[in-house]
Order: sequence, then C-alpha cells, then structure tokens
Amino acid sequence: MITYGAGTLTESINTLLGWNEFTFRYWYVFGALLGGAPLAQGTVYLLLSKRIADRLAFFLITTVVIASIFVFLSPLDQSLVKNNRLSGAVLEWKWIRYIPPFINSYAFIFLFGGAIYSAWKYYVLKRSNKRILGNIYIAIGALLPGIGGMFTRYGKVEVLYVTELFGLMFIYLGYLHIRSDKTESIHKPQQVIENPS
Repeated sequence: MITYGAGTLTESINTLLGWNEFTFRYWYVFGALLGGAPLAQGTVYLLLSKRIADRLAFFLITTVVIASIFVFLSPLDQSLVKNNRLSGAVLEWKWIRYIPPFINSYAFIFLFGGAIYSAWKYYVLKRSNKRILGNIYIAIGALLPGIGGMFTRYGKVEVLYVTELFGLMFIYLGYLHIRSDKTESIHKPQQVIENPS
C-alpha cells in the first residue's frame, strides 16, 4: 500500500507544483514500476508455494531495481514535457518503457486474478460472505487503475489519478472486510498469520 500510495503522491505533487525531474523519476519508479507489484506479490505468497513465491519475488525485485537504476540514469527530453503531465515519453532511453507493462501485467494477474480466485473458492465452498465481498473489493481495486491507464493513452491522465485513488480505497476496504472476519481462511499461509500458535 505504501509504494502504491507513494506513486499517487508523486502524481499529486506534480499536479500541484508542476513538473520537475526529481518528481518524474520517483513517479516512474513508484507509479509505473511499483504501483501494484508489492500487493500482488503478497497474493503470490498466499496462493503459491513459498519456494515459487521466493523465486518470483527475487525476479521481481531484481527487475525493479535494475529498471529503477536505468530510470535515474536515462537522459530526459525536456521538449516532450507537456502541460505538467507525467509521461514516460520524456525518457530518452525508450526501451525502459517496455518494462512497466511486464511488471504491471504480473501485478494485475496476481492481484486481480488472485482476488477473483479467492472469492470464487469461498463461494464454492460456501464459506464466509465477508471474505467473498472483501476479495471482490480487492479485485475492483486492482482493476480500476488499469481502466485509468487506458485513458492516459488518449491524454486524459487525470482519470488515472482518480481511478488509482478509488482503487486504493477499494483494496483497503477489501482488506478490512477480510481482516474483520473471524472464520478460518482457506489459504494456509493466511491461517498461520491469523492464528499464530
């Protein structure tokens, strides 16, 4: 939630104070590279074996660290800055822009897909309605930034900011619903956290 919020914070700073290089580079790291990936990695640990989740975490962290270094090293084309809007187009090393879609697809598959899978499992097993609803909220929260991202392709960057805010609110609401439920989770890693022995 912190990295997701940090990406949104840099967008707010840009909107209020205008474009600057420092804010842009941090936005690219926290918004484009780390938006939903850490949240999704939590789902990876929930649904997959620890061994596989550790390997995926290592791969994700390595990719993000290397990409972040390149984001800070890449020269910027100031002539492409438009209307104080954040866009990866200003990066002169254009190939860097191929990395975020890969990371964000990974995040979407596990965060949205994991929430839908969990909601479905609780429904089929006729278990906790709170957990079903909580997972649906998380899925909606994971979906909203993707919808906002589509608008950025048409120059409507502000839509992304709003969908990210509502997405974060839905994810947190889903978390609260699941956390307040006293029934046992169907996921073993979550059982350990909720009922430490």
